[in-house]
Amino acid sequence: MLVREESFVSDKWGKPPSARSVEELLEAGVINLDKPSGPTSHQVTAWVRDILSIKKVAHGGTLDPNVSGVLPIATGKAVRAIDLTLKSDKEYVCLMKLHREKKEEDIRKVLLSFVGEIFQTPPVRSAVKRQMRVRKIHEIRIIEIRGRDILFRVSCDAGTYIRTLCYDVGEALGTGAHMEELRRVRSGNMREEESVRLQDIKDAFVFWKEEDDDSLMKKILMPFEKLLEPLPKIIIKDSAVDAICHGADLAVVGIARLDDDIVKGSTVAIMTEKGEGIALATAEMSAERILNAKEGIAAKVKRVFMKPGTYPKMW
Repeated sequence: MLVREESFVSDKWGKPPSARSVEELLEAGVINLDKPSGPTSHQVTAWVRDILSIKKVAHGGTLDPNVSGVLPIATGKAVRAIDLTLKSDKEYVCLMKLHREKKEEDIRKVLLSFVGEIFQTPPVRSAVKRQMRVRKIHEIRIIEIRGRDILFRVSCDAGTYIRTLCYDVGEALGTGAHMEELRRVRSGNMREEESVRLQDIKDAFVFWKEEDDDSLMKKILMPFEKLLEPLPKIIIKDSAVDAICHGADLAVVGIARLDDDIVKGSTVAIMTEKGEGIALATAEMSAERILNAKEGIAAKVKRVFMKPGTYPKMW
């Protein structure tokens, strides 16, 4: 994190995300849900909406009905940021079944050869347009091979079809293959070990309403800033916050600190010094240029999350 200019931070306005009430988290929060196998992602999201008695929810990254695992769900105003999870890389554990026997050494060699950039056409049952696209497989780790069953872990770009990957591996082996089972264990910065079940959400909600204990709800409902974590950040002065909330672009004079990996044209998160998410913007300069500039627009705001008036007008 590069420091551009020291600034004064007041306790009179704003609030660290960790200090928000359950009501505030319901207005803009995110849940790392462990989707069960069977229902659609849409159905599971509707169940969360009903459990929490709220109107606005959305999921980030559809899982097929028979696929389980990490399904990010946004509540309230956080719905406007849930699309960020669609662009995040993913990780799965897959059980692939070959249609004929093959030597283990051949299976390992062919499967691992798919690491890197691959060409894919979405499966016929996919809801997206079927056209050839390039995706990157970051890592494949074989967990176990037992006869025609291959259990492996794969880390990949968003939009990679594991069903198609299994088919292509089968073609390369000359045996044919299909995806038997699939579980998503990570979506961006949300991991399986931190996920919660539908029953956990129900129990936490009842405990909050009937026992007036919000401890479980605060463990389940994360501030929506969780969705902004993967992005490079620009921390701005309190005096500049309200102007951004009204849609103004970010001038370099309003910046206190920034990440050093910001490049021109990249999407950045504009944050307060208390860690609150204000807006998404497109960087107009690199981090180095912003650090040394005396004037000019550092980033053009494209989506505002914070309500005007949260910080006082100082412009």
